Amino acid sequence: MKLQKTINSAAKIHGRGLFSGKEAEVIFRPASADTGVVFIRTDIPEPVRINATVTNLAERSRRTTIKKGSVSIETIEHCLAAVSALEIDNLIVEVSGAELPAPDCSCAEYFKTLKRAGLIEQQAVRREFVITEPISITSGASSIYALPYTDDGLNITYDLDYTGHTGISRQIFSCRVTPEDFEKNLAPARTFLLEAEAKQFQARGMGTHLGPRDILVISSDGPIKNTFRFPNECVRHKIADLIGDLALIGRAVSGRIVAYKSGHSLNQQLVRKLYEAAAQAERVRKFGTDALLDIRRIQKILPHRYPFLLVDKVVEIEGDSRIKGIKNVSFNEQFFQGHFPGTPIMPGVLIVEAMAQLSGLLFAQKLEHTGKLAVLMSMNDVKLRKAVIPGDQLILTAETVRSRKRTAQCQCKAMVGEATVAEAQIKFMLMDDEKI
Repeated sequence: MKLQKTINSAAKIHGRGLFSGKEAEVIFRPASADTGVVFIRTDIPEPVRINATVTNLAERSRRTTIKKGSVSIETIEHCLAAVSALEIDNLIVEVSGAELPAPDCSCAEYFKTLKRAGLIEQQAVRREFVITEPISITSGASSIYALPYTDDGLNITYDLDYTGHTGISRQIFSCRVTPEDFEKNLAPARTFLLEAEAKQFQARGMGTHLGPRDILVISSDGPIKNTFRFPNECVRHKIADLIGDLALIGRAVSGRIVAYKSGHSLNQQLVRKLYEAAAQAERVRKFGTDALLDIRRIQKILPHRYPFLLVDKVVEIEGDSRIKGIKNVSFNEQFFQGHFPGTPIMPGVLIVEAMAQLSGLLFAQKLEHTGKLAVLMSMNDVKLRKAVIPGDQLILTAETVRSRKRTAQCQCKAMVGEATVAEAQIKFMLMDDEKI
């Protein structure tokens, strides 16, 4: 089994963000075993830590961004691709700015900086996920597949199809991701834009600091005022971006990825599926079940009982920062008798209550030995977006926005499949058990 790794010494990189053009500095620091990759925004009054996992992913066009509460860190894919390729498991990334720098619009500078910092092994086994079942995501003409593979490690094939554009045409590239292969064949490949896209971006105020010599802008005749580093540089960069997105699984991946015209959005949908599969496999291996907390353990933590206990199991917990749980909605639920006869719909207030109970389970991790309970105090920005009916499975998540001595606040969401059905920001008072 491979051991975890971190860097040997601190390292810095600075420059302007690809989209914002604003100056930013990044400081890489070693991290202890089992820390994972953690970004910290240091340019705000209270620094915010954001784990580089898909659970903190924010929706953005043409880039990868993580977010916690109102604080985000933009365009992290080039950095994560270098971290992943170097097989770094634990790392602190301090960022002074909202967007990571984009030196020459490739991964090369990140790779060189981290490699110069040196790598050291740690006394903990590396977390790995082996793809055993095919997973596919399609959207229009684009698709991406995760497949079992007989080879060790991560193997990627990407088909970039710009058949109607003579400046790029069609490019196919395959590789096995190793530090050596990444450094030679992928890290130097740069972000590219079609000429029309570049004009649209700058008209919207993005990338206004860049010219054709700074980023690959491609016309029907090829690069404008620039040259390709590889004849198929575009497809190589797409693979580098994909490696960065796959890093959000939070563990090394072994298997084969096949992509056709895929971008960040499709990549990230696949990453969510792989993250869930990896987390489930780990729970089954450790506990013999995919639940971290089953209903018996939940009843030992929450005071709620039938018919008002609305969380069936907890499947993910990240310290005291995030939790994910399940509520299976059955026609046998008592409230369906009157809400509404002939058209059974789960009351929105009970969906919010389920999110609040899940939040209570999250805070229970912190309050277990304090003699305190989290009691609902207020609800803000409550949105009920879609009806929940018998047979649905509510996927509940709660993320800590703020936690103080006497109060705590969570951002909560309820989903059925890929659809958000409710969300709310819920505030709790942390009260002594005997005073309630």
